[in-house]
Amino acid sequence: MNANQLATRLGMDYKTVRHHLTVLLKNHLIVGVGDGYGMMYFISPELELNYDEFLRIWEKIGGS
Repeated sequence: MNANQLATRLGMDYKTVRHHLTVLLKNHLIVGVGDGYGMMYFISPELELNYDEFLRIWEKIGGS
């Protein structure tokens, strides 16, 4: 999905979604494919490799 699709699907402001995507990209949790407005976002290979550990941490911090 691109940022606009994510914002619509989540019912969130586009700028808020863009901010969080930037943070996730910076921390290598997602990767962007394409350019500009149409950039699509996917789980990064690093997150895929460590997904079980991510879920354990998420549960510990009270993620839903």
